[in-house]
Amino acid sequence: MDATQLSSCIKTRFLIISDTHGMQFSSEDRPHQRADVAIHCGDLTEESKLEEYRDSIKLLKEIDAPLKLVIAGNHDWTMDTPAFKKKVAEVWPPLDPALIKVVYGDHGEARQIFEQAKGTGIVFLDEGSHRFTLQNGALLTVYASPWTPQMGEWGFQYSPNQGHNFEMMNSVDVAITHGPPKGIMDYTNDRHRAGSSELFATVARARPRLHCFGHIHEGWGAKMVTWRDQPTETPSHFTDIDNDRSTVIEKLSGFRPSKFDTPEIKLEKEKKVKYYRQERCYSTSHCSGDFSPLEAGNQTLFVNASIEGTEEQPIQLPWLVDIELPPAN
Repeated sequence: MDATQLSSCIKTRFLIISDTHGMQFSSEDRPHQRADVAIHCGDLTEESKLEEYRDSIKLLKEIDAPLKLVIAGNHDWTMDTPAFKKKVAEVWPPLDPALIKVVYGDHGEARQIFEQAKGTGIVFLDEGSHRFTLQNGALLTVYASPWTPQMGEWGFQYSPNQGHNFEMMNSVDVAITHGPPKGIMDYTNDRHRAGSSELFATVARARPRLHCFGHIHEGWGAKMVTWRDQPTETPSHFTDIDNDRSTVIEKLSGFRPSKFDTPEIKLEKEKKVKYYRQERCYSTSHCSGDFSPLEAGNQTLFVNASIEGTEEQPIQLPWLVDIELPPAN
């Protein structure tokens, strides 16, 4: 990007969440910052019940942003009609159809709840590319996909043996997927990498400015990845990332106490927890004039925004991200 293009870019703020599983923010942890765009990366529900979708709409309405982009996750299986039909057909003894209708709705009914909320700025995204002209004058091109490698019997899952084709254009600014790419903030508690290798390869070729996701709750955090000059034939996190020029911005271990912490580190973590509890978001900015401006085409900011945490820390912080986008005109 040349200097003229860079100077015309528009600072744009994103508030990013994922994996809320039907929860509501309390008055103490609800984000209060205004954003240009809010993003929910899926798992709106725990059991895909209609009431949980309605609770998700309520949560999204309380976020201060004129545009709120939403995708489904594997827990939102009633949005995936073939998965919905399969789950119902496999239940034994069979469920009462009237009960299914009351709790889960008809096919497409959950989606209709989101269609009815469009007037409040909430837009549910199917898999594919979408373009928006924002109120701040920026043009936003998004790629969305709810699909993840199969882990149990849920919705929007594909067999790792068959893979999945993530058709992302090179012009995409922001990728919104439910799951992480393999090798980036995708470690499970048992140290298994649960991300998608097909998704990583796609992102490594398209190089969006921002890629946000959730799914792996314990992978919460953000990383600024600098790419090597050219993608390899089969991109992977081993071959295509310039690790010397890539930086972890934050991860859960930066907040959680460890038996290896020195008194100084313990105190630093306590101060950090107190500060961000007041802020209610973790903020990072990568615009012109910032300490670490994002180099479009050479870098991608990855954000795992999983909100649901553990018993000790039930809610993990939303992310507040500032990047620059091209103008709509």
